[in-house]
Formats: sequence, C-alpha cells, structure tokens
Amino acid sequence: MLEIVQIPVLRDNYVYILHDAVSGETAVVDPAVAEPVEAALTERGWALTHIFNTHHHADHTGANLALKVAHEARIIGPAAERDRIPGLDIAVGDGDIVALGDHEARVFDVPGHTSGHIAYHFADNDALFCGDTLFSMGCGRLFEGTADQMWSSLSKFITLPDETRVFCAHEYTEANGRFALTIEPHNKALVRRMDEVKALRAANKPTVPSTIGIEKATNPFLRASSEELQDTVGMIGAPLPRIFAEVRTRKDHF
Repeated sequence: MLEIVQIPVLRDNYVYILHDAVSGETAVVDPAVAEPVEAALTERGWALTHIFNTHHHADHTGANLALKVAHEARIIGPAAERDRIPGLDIAVGDGDIVALGDHEARVFDVPGHTSGHIAYHFADNDALFCGDTLFSMGCGRLFEGTADQMWSSLSKFITLPDETRVFCAHEYTEANGRFALTIEPHNKALVRRMDEVKALRAANKPTVPSTIGIEKATNPFLRASSEELQDTVGMIGAPLPRIFAEVRTRKDHF
C-alpha cells in the first residue's frame, strides 16, 4: 500500500505526500507551499520524484517550481490547463494512467471548479485525490465551469466503491455540514456525521479523508435524487442536474 501523509498548510489546505516503499518513488499532490513538504520529506528520508496537480489555482501549484528544481521531480497535471500549470512536464486527461512505483492512478476529467480540473484515483489503495471538485459534504464553487459539468464530474465519483477514501484539498467539512443540514435536516446519517465532525474539530483533528460511502449518504451535492432534498428545494421529480444547480446556488448564498 502507498503511505499517505496529510499535511495541513495555509489556512485550510491539505497537501498529500504519497510514498511507495518498494520503488522509493514519492509524489506530492497539489503543493501549495514548499517548506512543509520539504520538512516532511526530510523527516522520513524520502526523495521527491513526482508532483501531481489537480488544477491550476495557486494554492495547489504554488510550490511546483521550487520543488521541481530542488528534487528534479516531474510535474504531472491536467492537459486542459497545460498553459496554466507551472513547470508542467506530463499533461494527462480522462482515462490516462499515472504510475507511482507499481501503483497506478486513473485520471478523471472533472471540470466545474476550473475548466480543466482532474482527479487521481488509486483503485488498489482505495484513494481518490480530487482537489477542489469534491469536498466532505461539499463541492467546489463553479469558477470556470457550469453546473451541468460539475454534476457530470461528481457523478463519476458516485460510481466508485463506497470504501474509496476521499482526500480532498480543504478542511471545509463543518461549514459544509451546517449548510447540508438546511437541505436535509432529517437525514440521520448527516446528523451523525455532523456530531463526529464537531468532535473532531473541537479536538483540532482533521475530518478528511472521508469516504465515497459517507459522501453518498451525507453530501447534498451527491444527493440530488433524495426525496427530502427535492422537497426542500421545491423540485420533486425534476432532472437531477437542475436540482444540483439549485443546491449549488443556495450554497453560494448561504
């Protein structure tokens, strides 16, 4: 199994380091800043070989060039944003395979938050690195894409096994949960999840990773088919992409 190290940086970002002990290959996912990454690598005696970007925003690519120069690491990122990824070496898109040692990640095109956002799914490790597309009980704002695009992107994640761990890029869970409760106040799984989240945050512990199973049960942006949700937004029986769009609009103004 890949060893995964979760590093909190900036105000609420998470950077992830992935290490394959057999090959010694090590990747960092969406490095916002270099110093905490360097400290984690030094502490473990690991040599950085890869940088995986999910999209072009600076809080996901800010340390690309510094880490590339320091370690001669290869930068892999979305082909649709190739001109906006600092130092990009390998451009990938939907269905491509990215390897770290003997571990392979399938790339998903998941536009919506940005026009060329991608995610990396390591099926053999039950791990999804989804950047700002999916959050615990939330999803990314539609800065460059449309609601239809984001619903299509999130629908790809819904098909993944329930045990898939969701390594998203921000600690937004408690705020997302407060909104989710306005949409499905009687969702027992959601109420239980919020109790867990409040306890974790009170202890200054992360709520991430979540799992696909948890998200399907609690995340309003994956639950357009829920009767309670449809009733709350007054769209019973409406097309699911339209229901999603209404929920996203409500979150934007929450």
